[in-house]
Order: sequence, then structure tokens, then C-alpha cells
Amino acid sequence: MPEPLRLSGAERSAILIMALGERKAAEVLRQMEPKEVQRIGSAMTRLGGISRAQVDAVLQEFGLAVQSDAMLTVGVEDYLRNVMVGALGEQKARGILDRVLEGGDDALGGLKWMDPKSIAVVLRCEHPQVAALALASIEADQAALVLGLLPPDLRADIVARIATLDELQPAALAEVRAILEQHFYSKVDVKSAQVGGIKSAAGIVSRLDPATGNTLLEELREADEGLEQRIQDNLILFEHLIDVDDKGLQALLRETTSEVLLVALKGADPALRDRFFKNMSKRAAEMLREDMQLRGPVRLAEVEEAQKDMLAAARRLAEAGTIRLGKGGGDFVE
Repeated sequence: MPEPLRLSGAERSAILIMALGERKAAEVLRQMEPKEVQRIGSAMTRLGGISRAQVDAVLQEFGLAVQSDAMLTVGVEDYLRNVMVGALGEQKARGILDRVLEGGDDALGGLKWMDPKSIAVVLRCEHPQVAALALASIEADQAALVLGLLPPDLRADIVARIATLDELQPAALAEVRAILEQHFYSKVDVKSAQVGGIKSAAGIVSRLDPATGNTLLEELREADEGLEQRIQDNLILFEHLIDVDDKGLQALLRETTSEVLLVALKGADPALRDRFFKNMSKRAAEMLREDMQLRGPVRLAEVEEAQKDMLAAARRLAEAGTIRLGKGGGDFVE
């Protein structure tokens, strides 16, 4: 068991929650996101035996933290509102503030706690628009699992609807919730919500297995080539290449001309540049660095075009099974 000062934040939280007793601990955990609950649960299993002194140390630390923050309670809502609006703008800040200050959640947020199979059983009997709204309201990982359990002939239609979603008005959202709550949960206040969009659709597709994802994209291409291309453009971004392993980057380098690589890296993050340099011979990396310095400024349009060329090569390699893109079960990234 680590000393109190060496405990991670999750381990401190785990000790604090266990000290509350089962009933109060359950109340606290109900207010957390699923991923937070999983993190706390994992920390609890790692802790093993906990001494009285260790519990006291964590409780004392928590008490001091609460006391130091007490002075902020006056006017905190106005302060938070001003900061959020200033940083995000009125529209984006409003949705976040509704959840933070009023303790609410997005109208369909209860779905994130449910088993993908249970959600799929219900959605396969509903209109594709209802399914689209439901999947757009949960994490992409969970949505991909649900989508994979739905009939193949519905998937492309649902993803297309997710991609074209934006703000859903209260009346429409209430209607969707009324359908789902017959199966899942009780009523809560319903407000307008930002759901869906191209990035949401791409995030879900990115987590499908390769065969399902490619089939779905082909169907989308036939139905709406422009929409399919916009989703493709968001499946993998140039900065995501930093997650490709060394073997994959070396394969990509073999498929890329020196000129395209030079221009693409001119607009890349330094960390990503270093990944490519480390997967080249020392001499080749030095020559590329010198060429980049000598080239001088490059037009943004040229950089973007070069990066698109490299991404296209990366997709081809992924489809051939030569490299692996993404963190889920498929050859895509969000």
C-alpha cells in the first residue's frame, strides 16, 4: 500500500469514497461518469489493505482542500458563467453551464449506463432517426458497439442521419425521450441539446471493425458521396499519425516521396516530426531537416494537400493490413 503522499488522485478518491460507507458511497458514484466509476473501482482493487493512519491522512488532505476552496463559493456561478462564455462563446457555454450549474445531464444521457445489447434490441424496432439521436448522445465506443449489433441495412442510414444532426429542439427531444423511456428510464426535464454532426458520425465509424466500417462507408458513398467524403476526412487527421507504431510509420515513409514528406511535415507538430525522424536513417533525417530549413515558408494549401496525400497512403496501408490506425477494434481513428 503506497504512502498517502504517493497515492494517485484515483486512489485518494477511492479511499475517501470507501470511508463514506456503502450507502453514501453509492450516492457519490451515481454522480460520476461511467469512465470515472471504472477508474475509481480499479483503484479500489489495487489498494488492498488500508490502515487507519492512511485513511486519516487522506481525509485530512480532503478537509484542507475543502477549507481552501470555501472562499470561492460566493459568486462562483457568475464567475464560471463569465469565464465559460468568454472562452467558448454563448452557444457552446450554455450547454455546458446547464449541466454544471444545474446538475442536469443531456436528455438522453442515461443511455451511457446501459448495455449495448439492450440498447440495440430497442433501437432496431424504432425509426432510424430515433436510433441516430440515441447513438449521437453516447460515447463513440459504446455507440459503435450498438451500431454493430443493428441490422446491416440500417447502419449507413443511421450514420448519415448522425452526420447531419445539429441542435435538437426541446419538443423533438422530448418526443424521442418519450419513446426511449418506455423501455429505459423515468422522465426528467428536457432541454435543447447539441447532438451529432460529422465528427460524431466519424467517431462512431472509427470504432467499428474494419469490415463493417468499410461496408458502411461504401453504402454511404453510393447514397451521398459528399457526405461520405466529409466523414472520411474526419476519420483520421494528420496529427493522429503520432499513434502509429514505428513499423507502421516506416511503411508509410516507403510509400511517400521526399517532396510530399517535406511539405507535409512543415505544418506538423514537432512531436510528430520527431516520430518520423526517428524512423528514418540518421543521414536521411538530417538531410530532411536541412531541406525543410532551406525551403522556407510553404503555403498552407500545399501543406494540407501533402498531408492528405500521406493520409490517403496510410488508409491504403491500413486496408491492406500493413499498418494499424486507431485505438479501437478497427482501422480507423476519430
